[in-house]
Amino acid sequence: MSFLGTVNDSVIIHPPGFYIIGFQTFPSISVYFIFLVFVYVVTIIFNTLVIYTITSNRCLHTPKFLAVVNLAVIDVILNTCTVPAMIKIFLFKDNFVPFNLCLVQMFVYFVCATLESFALAVLAYDRLIAICFPLRQNSINTLRSMSCIIGLCWCFALSISAFAVIIMTRLSFCSSLYLSSFFCDYAPVFRLACNDYTLQWSVASVLTCLLLAGPFGFIVLSYIIILVTVFRMKSLDSRVKALATCVEHLIIVAVFYIPLIVIFCIEFYLQIIDPDQRVLSLSLASSIPPCVNPIVYSLKTKEIRTRALALVKKFKTGKIDIHKQTLGQKCF
Repeated sequence: MSFLGTVNDSVIIHPPGFYIIGFQTFPSISVYFIFLVFVYVVTIIFNTLVIYTITSNRCLHTPKFLAVVNLAVIDVILNTCTVPAMIKIFLFKDNFVPFNLCLVQMFVYFVCATLESFALAVLAYDRLIAICFPLRQNSINTLRSMSCIIGLCWCFALSISAFAVIIMTRLSFCSSLYLSSFFCDYAPVFRLACNDYTLQWSVASVLTCLLLAGPFGFIVLSYIIILVTVFRMKSLDSRVKALATCVEHLIIVAVFYIPLIVIFCIEFYLQIIDPDQRVLSLSLASSIPPCVNPIVYSLKTKEIRTRALALVKKFKTGKIDIHKQTLGQKCF
């Protein structure tokens, strides 16, 4: 290939694209991709149901459920960014990704992973206000303030991801174009560069701490304050009810953060993880949370569960009337 060879630091060489070659040593990997198809279908169906249930019921137009809708939208985009491309690459053996498309996928994944992390922190903020400041909740945590918080999160995620991807264009690729991953992942791509990638490594390290450890630290701090508040309550029943409202959030926090923090810490700082194990672990850590999140909220949140079941029953009987439902709905 004509672009291969020795490169001058002043000359930037971009290849036509990369070859994705993850999952090289796993037997019967087709079964795994059938599982991913199932995960993707469940992700789309349940997140769409959560989005529709909340947006079509005015009773659910509250700051908490605005944050839940935000998480559901992010989950749909995140899995749509990776799972269909992964199936095309590995199940249908079409593993070449053009360079510009690789950068686009990298950008979308970076944005969604950042937003997912922030969305969980926003939900922790909602629980913090609801439990620690119940009398001032409606004045502090309004739809307007929640919309501003979510809007700022999107702006920050888009801008920081754009910066991270733009600096990738300063790298030259003049040797291997084979990417050991399941998509155009940031670290595996810059490690293929034949010029200095210190800046990209530094950005990846800083952003890993900032975008994962930062929101996770806020969530931990929030729950410390929540626990202090709860244990000061005199009634045992009040304590149980307060903690029960946090269960679904704690589940999705554990499902999202624990695998990613372990993988990234091992990869960046210990560098002892097997490439194929990294690919499998990261693909699961990226695709499972968007599938689990709406199921957890659908099953654990009474308002969503009740409204969703009512909608499904009306669709089954063919008697749904959106206009009448909107006018006649009663809030909990």
